[in-house]
Amino acid sequence: MGNIKISGISAVLLFTLCVVFHPAIGVAEKEPPIVVEADQMSSTEESNTVLFLGNVDAKQGDLRILSDEMTVYYLEEATADKEASTEQKIEKLVCVGNVELSSAEWLGTSDQMIYYSGNRKVLLVGNAKAWQGENMISGEKIVYYMDEGRSEVVGGTTMVVGEGEEKQEKKSRVKMTIMQK
Repeated sequence: MGNIKISGISAVLLFTLCVVFHPAIGVAEKEPPIVVEADQMSSTEESNTVLFLGNVDAKQGDLRILSDEMTVYYLEEATADKEASTEQKIEKLVCVGNVELSSAEWLGTSDQMIYYSGNRKVLLVGNAKAWQGENMISGEKIVYYMDEGRSEVVGGTTMVVGEGEEKQEKKSRVKMTIMQK
């Protein structure tokens, strides 16, 4: 069993993960709970982070994130009465290693995922692929702008070693497969 360090801020932070998972922030109805499981978790108040390591599995409703590692970075914003309480706000969420995001209608995989809460942008980086039904798109990076409902897919560059140790750049391209009915 892994070492687990939990502080009061960790409990508040886990509650605020709802912001990351649910696109309709501020809706009056109650949000489903978030369940995060991992082999280890540590919280560092000094750096305002919570780190989940090993077989990370985060769920809220039908949304699920799997990865080897998940780090939650948060800002600490003081309320009007600094002595009374503070409010945590997520700055970004970073998942590394075997990343898989899935919902009822969508699946995305990559080497790394970064979610920025300020502009509600999701980046899938490294061998990024996304499926909706049987349709698939892949590239080095997929950027999804949640509030705008739009995405961008970018190819990448790979170094290829040829004969005589010659190094050449090979550009990868975006690939999309559309299944017709």
